[in-house]
Amino acid sequence: MAFSGLAEKLQATFKRLRGKGKLTEKDVTDALREVRLALLEADVNHRVVRDFVAAIKERAIGAEVMESITPGQQIIKIVHEEMIQLLGGTAGRLQMASKPPTIIMLVGLQGAGKTTTAGKLALHLRKNGRRPLLVAGDIYRPAAIDQLHVVGKQAEVPVFSMGDKLSPVHIAKAGVEQARRDGRDVVIIDTAGRLHIDCELMQELTSIREEIKPHEVLLVVDAMTGQDAVNVANAFNEQLGIDGLIMTKLDGDTRGGAALSVKAVTGKPIKFAATGEKLDALEVFHPDRMASRILGMGDVLSLIEKAQAAFDEQKALELSKKLRSAQFTLEDFLEQLQQVRNMGPLDQLLSMIPGMAQAKQFKDLQPDEKQLKQIEAIIYSMTPEERQNPEIITGSRRRRIAAGSGTSIQSVNRLLKQFEQTRKMMRQLSDKGGRRKAKFPFPF
Repeated sequence: MAFSGLAEKLQATFKRLRGKGKLTEKDVTDALREVRLALLEADVNHRVVRDFVAAIKERAIGAEVMESITPGQQIIKIVHEEMIQLLGGTAGRLQMASKPPTIIMLVGLQGAGKTTTAGKLALHLRKNGRRPLLVAGDIYRPAAIDQLHVVGKQAEVPVFSMGDKLSPVHIAKAGVEQARRDGRDVVIIDTAGRLHIDCELMQELTSIREEIKPHEVLLVVDAMTGQDAVNVANAFNEQLGIDGLIMTKLDGDTRGGAALSVKAVTGKPIKFAATGEKLDALEVFHPDRMASRILGMGDVLSLIEKAQAAFDEQKALELSKKLRSAQFTLEDFLEQLQQVRNMGPLDQLLSMIPGMAQAKQFKDLQPDEKQLKQIEAIIYSMTPEERQNPEIITGSRRRRIAAGSGTSIQSVNRLLKQFEQTRKMMRQLSDKGGRRKAKFPFPF
């Protein structure tokens, strides 16, 4: 989970503060020392750490905290507010052109994930009612153009390419003209990766920028490179001028130093964060929501948005009716399982629920992908009648299902038992008084 190492240390520090009815200046100083160490261990820029802790101390030792009825909570509130500012204050939105198309230019180092990110951004914009066009401007990396065509097809977004013989400046200009002819309102230009110390290739980016005058120049950086990502962002901003960043692999960055440092060092906001390998794993970066997750306050808004994207409203109403009439079937169960999986890794979902991230019983909880696939195989090996009425599954049918799914009879028996427990739990949840009794039977 993103920021998990930092979040654990900060939450432990603030838990000790919450338990005190009154705080002394020494309590505050000791707590801030822990905060400083946690941030430095998370690879946050040392100047950023110094300014961040100083800002908290100035507010924390004043009357705002010392005369508060709940001083521990007040300090956490101050840290939360300062962390939001550190992460950028407000969500950095894309600047859309008043006269289409909006031109977005993606830049960055080799291996930062620009081509995949281009596809993710195109899908995100398409889902939000835009008509994007991807332009293949990377003529240097073998198969880069083919890769963009693949991700474009997956995102259901057209790709404009002219091979690898013409200059990227010419291709970018032609791509923008093609977008105007086709009525595309967003152009995403995928440029080749390059080192910021390569003067010739950096000049090429400057030439592209001067020719097409993009509305957004977005730097794609790998969150897991820590302070290197911040240094790269600073160098690209000084030489080219960037409008914001897209941070990839944020889901694998347990420290979070790059995300916490980059706005303070470069002055440029993180506009998007990639939180997984799937093409739909790109989120608008919300500083307030991320700060809440780090401090264990949850992120209910993002959880709701994920649920709305994953669950069909009409199907949810149909399921509700089935639950009330006790008609929940194995087909319904399989569909719900798949929709929950589409929302993302379970540990990420739990971190969005206030208090869940710290709960011991949910620590390091990961869904067993092998077990989930086994459940799917068993259900797919059943006849439609068996999925609708599991009660008819006799011993001979169980042997046939086990053989068809490549599992054992014990696995089939276990699934049927767990399904019955789940159906009972669903029935209890549909009753007003049944919430306390319900207990999820599955081990993932």
